[in-house]
Amino acid sequence: MTYFVMSILIGCLSVMAVRGKRGKWPQGMPVTRPRLVAVGGTYEGSHRRASDAYVIQERLVAVADGAAGSEPGHTAAALALGAVVAAGPQHARSPRAPEQDLGECAQAAHRAVRSAALRDAAMPGLVSTLDVIVLDPGESPRLRFAHVGDGAIWHCPRGGAPTRLTTSRSADDGPPCGLGLPAALEPEVGAVPIRPGDRVIVVTDGVVQALGARRMTELFATGSSPVACLDRLYDELAAAEPKEDATVIIADVVTV
Repeated sequence: MTYFVMSILIGCLSVMAVRGKRGKWPQGMPVTRPRLVAVGGTYEGSHRRASDAYVIQERLVAVADGAAGSEPGHTAAALALGAVVAAGPQHARSPRAPEQDLGECAQAAHRAVRSAALRDAAMPGLVSTLDVIVLDPGESPRLRFAHVGDGAIWHCPRGGAPTRLTTSRSADDGPPCGLGLPAALEPEVGAVPIRPGDRVIVVTDGVVQALGARRMTELFATGSSPVACLDRLYDELAAAEPKEDATVIIADVVTV
């Protein structure tokens, strides 16, 4: 009897699969679409002053790092993320280039942090970095990104070598770049094609300083699960004992 019931169920599923590919998908049935499945966390630095914050949604990941060693650092990061969530760049439907939408999202975060700093003279240290990734679904899914400061975004294509999407910036590269500074903001924006099985990793500078780009490349290339990769990163951060907060978000692209 059990075998008979299982045969009927398998037959029904086969018909549904064929109709989903070649015929009209039954009304009310879920439609497959790509989304981000992410794990992450913040390894607290030895200075014990919270500076990092992050947001994870279905198609949006945003990470901010307030000025290190500054009491209002976490406030700046929270303001930046609040502006990003309010802008909702993953829902942009403008006729402009999607990268421009994400650039304006970074500008909105910059204005939020800068305005707060100007309103309160007691908090001149309201400065934050920002890294945002947005997954755009469709026939040709792609990943948009915006970058401000000294964090980093990595793309790990399935079966390929990890690639750093954002430009590394040190103090020797010119004036500091961050949300809330008096200087005009020029976020780095871009987009890359993406497919199920790809991985995107966002880290703050605490991770970059503790491990270095070479070691991060080796860890990202292992092909382990997101949880296993995060555990290994935490183990190495514990050995390095970073002074600043070190945030890691590992997001896999899946289709559901």
